[in-house]
Amino acid sequence: MTRFARIALIILLYFGALSAIGGGILGTVDNGGGVPLEYLRSTPFTSYLIPSLILGIVIGGTQGAAAILLHRRNAYSSGAATVAGFGMMIWIFVELAIIGYDVLQTLYFGLGALEVLLVLGLVGALGPAVKTSTTQSVTRRQRHR
Repeated sequence: MTRFARIALIILLYFGALSAIGGGILGTVDNGGGVPLEYLRSTPFTSYLIPSLILGIVIGGTQGAAAILLHRRNAYSSGAATVAGFGMMIWIFVELAIIGYDVLQTLYFGLGALEVLLVLGLVGALGPAVKTSTTQSVTRRQRHR
């Protein structure tokens, strides 16, 4: 399970990074990439430049950094992946508040939530980690006493 969770998390983080960076570039170059400017009416923004930069650099950057750290088995990878997952979910909450609902938001919120759940699984917070033969033999000996 741990190997599968780690590989799945790496794939999801790289996907999140590429998607957010791509969205950030599209939003910067095409002023929102087709999203109407009227959605920004109740915000401090007059264009999609700043939100697109935040999406590409902050969201895409944390997703990418977490993927690289996890790929390299860095000690900070679990924390970075947790920040990346929560960052994605926060981005979606803010987006929902500003522009309303779109089905893609469900998918990207799910991506962030799944990233956090996979981290919890990797660190053993969702239950016991995969039992090794040593752990199983110790447990058997304790039962026979």
